[in-house]
Amino acid sequence: MKKISAIILSALLALSMTGCAMSVSAEDLMSGITANEIKTDIDLSDNEGIMDFAIELFKNSENGENTLVSPFSVMCALAMTANGADGETLSQMEETLGMSAEKLNAYIHKYAEMLPQSEKAKLSSANSIWFAEEKGFTPNTDFLQLNADYYGASIYKAKFDNTTVRDINTWVNQKTDGMIKEVLKDLSSDAVMCLVNALAFEAEWGSVYYKNDVRTTTFTKADGTMQNVEMMYGDEGTYLEDENAKGFMKYYSGGGYAFAALLPDEGISVSDYVQSLTGEKLKAILDGKQSCSVDTGLPKFKCECSYEMSDILKQMGMTDAFREEKADFSKLGSSTDGNIYINRVIHKTFIEVGEKGTRAGAATVVEMNAEGMPFTDEVKEVILDRPFVYMIIDTNANLPLFMGTVEEIS
Repeated sequence: MKKISAIILSALLALSMTGCAMSVSAEDLMSGITANEIKTDIDLSDNEGIMDFAIELFKNSENGENTLVSPFSVMCALAMTANGADGETLSQMEETLGMSAEKLNAYIHKYAEMLPQSEKAKLSSANSIWFAEEKGFTPNTDFLQLNADYYGASIYKAKFDNTTVRDINTWVNQKTDGMIKEVLKDLSSDAVMCLVNALAFEAEWGSVYYKNDVRTTTFTKADGTMQNVEMMYGDEGTYLEDENAKGFMKYYSGGGYAFAALLPDEGISVSDYVQSLTGEKLKAILDGKQSCSVDTGLPKFKCECSYEMSDILKQMGMTDAFREEKADFSKLGSSTDGNIYINRVIHKTFIEVGEKGTRAGAATVVEMNAEGMPFTDEVKEVILDRPFVYMIIDTNANLPLFMGTVEEIS
């Protein structure tokens, strides 16, 4: 049986200094797909399932080295994919993602509308769907409409040759202000659809670090070796703790986003601490934040990671979607050449933390083939001079956009 494939891309990518003019040759079909107005009363604080998904993805990705995943990026890619699933395939995806596809669509739609935005702290989002004009593939119009309604997706009909690779890269490059110039090197000869979600996060600290706040010191790695680092010292007002770790939150400008760090107690490895986390436990840590003075030390660092997440998602319960003979993506479309299933899930991430703020991003590729507390006078201290866990948090929804570990400074 000839195999066909669809590629679903989600790029959560940091903004850069430069932009470029977009020139896409694919036929834009949005004139025929008008997004309907969506009204929802979903409660963004009702995110226990999302928190569980985030923690399980993080735990299964941690490997004893520097780790960085974007649960939100992976969730967006899989949520759009789930709109094309049915039967047991859909049930397993919903169980893994922690919400029904219908509820997840509503949640992400409202979340995108409510994003904290300012000139100094912003997370922007754009979506597009690309499908082959030939290859015996017919996309389901209800599937396209659903993604137009909830994700505001632009829709393109393309040749799915090198020109389409260039067009998708051009679109992503433009939507990420030039940070990612090439997200695709090629398309499978059997590819029939690409769904692309591009987000960009860039934020300045609410209180930036100045030159005299930065001093060279040592960072002790897990194996006991030391390395020189540039440590940024400050005084924050939010303290975090549980029975095995202490930490702090440093807010970005406007307070809508925050950098959260957790330093495991001496004798507890980052890996062991991460494996002890649950969605309920993380929520309790964030909800239990204390208002007090915290002397902090945060090393300047940059991290890039890459993962193939098929095995991780299978371990989390999403098995049928990866099996040619069992996957049911009939709501996505149909092909004369065979059944559609997920072949692999590639996830790439980036973060840079410095004196002025943070730039962070990720790219997720799903390839589918056919076959509040009282202020206290006590002063806490949290110096991140050994391996630690960190997150970028949307403080309104208490949603972790990024989750990572630092085992060494790079």
